[in-house]
Amino acid sequence: MSQPGFRLVLTGFWPGNSCLGRGFEFMKVTLERNHLLKSLGHVHRVVERRNTYPILANVLLKASDGKLDLRATDLDIEVTESVPAMVGQAGTTTVPAHTLYEIVRKLSDGAEVRLENEGTEQLLVTSGRSRFHLACLSPDSFPDLKSGTFTHSFSMPAATLRELIERTQFAISNEETRYYLNGIYMHMLEVGGTPTLRAVATDGHRMARAESDAPAGAKGMPGIIVPKKTVSEVQKLLEGADGDVEVELSDTKIRVTLGSVVLLSKLIEGTFPDYDRVTPKNNDKQMNVDKQTFATAVDRVSTIASDRGGKAVKLSMKEGQLELSVTNPDHGTASEELAVEFEPESFEIGFNARYLLDIIGQIRSENAVFLFNDAGSPTLVREDGDAKALYVLMPMRV
Repeated sequence: MSQPGFRLVLTGFWPGNSCLGRGFEFMKVTLERNHLLKSLGHVHRVVERRNTYPILANVLLKASDGKLDLRATDLDIEVTESVPAMVGQAGTTTVPAHTLYEIVRKLSDGAEVRLENEGTEQLLVTSGRSRFHLACLSPDSFPDLKSGTFTHSFSMPAATLRELIERTQFAISNEETRYYLNGIYMHMLEVGGTPTLRAVATDGHRMARAESDAPAGAKGMPGIIVPKKTVSEVQKLLEGADGDVEVELSDTKIRVTLGSVVLLSKLIEGTFPDYDRVTPKNNDKQMNVDKQTFATAVDRVSTIASDRGGKAVKLSMKEGQLELSVTNPDHGTASEELAVEFEPESFEIGFNARYLLDIIGQIRSENAVFLFNDAGSPTLVREDGDAKALYVLMPMRV
């Protein structure tokens, strides 16, 4: 006869642990696949592939009032979007963001998607003859990135904000020790008596600066550093967007609203360096060159440049002629000549070819204007006749 024994059951709480069987709601919602895919495309990108907390791998789904709200976060950025839906049963749940996105992406174009939860740990996704059961985590522990109070808000054309980002984001630093350079610095100033919104990014090797007329409501806004990941997400949201985008700011957060998409992000806390101090003021040697011809030539000769040598390319100018040359001790040399407008007798300077191509890629006019001082000083690059954007490039020894 077996002896009576004790059974000890230990239970503990871990954020978002679905095995507890608590915090799950009934939910039933039907919506069009393309609408769901577009919204998931916006929100799932902020979810990191690897997470310390399982709940951060999930997207929050909340069905109510003829719509489905989707929300995802990495604790620094939160993206929310609403999509029209037929709600049979209002409710909330969370499921793996990337998995749901891949499922919906592979469904037939224009298909109807049904999401159902019977108050259990699984969400049933059906479309046509396809059925998927996804593990849920309790929405009770899904984090909420509190927005706080915003001190400034303004609207501006989506195209203008997109251009400010496109012209500067390539110069953002990836060096984590100089964290205050890991984003775009945006601030207000007056240029020639005109209120101006300026965006600046630098990694210490090159600097990009772009500006536009300040939107109403931006006056007195604090200087902010928008993190690189946030910049990237906003840039993707603005692709092909028309109309205005609403921007709200505080000292610690930024919120960007475009249609039904709301992006909330923390800002980088720190002081951006005095970029005006390193912007050349007295560069008097001017070279005008056809942008496309120059870019193609730099790309060609840099083919043999070594990464070890910093992808260095030398520019030698004299009497309307520019020679681009590269020397690689392991592979040989390359050179190419092209016609330029250059009046001084002769001048030589070296640059990192990749940095040079990054800057030339931002020039919108047919000609690029280079302003040099000497071979060891920063060079100024700008468009022909446009003062809305300028670039500073540090030279290299060659």
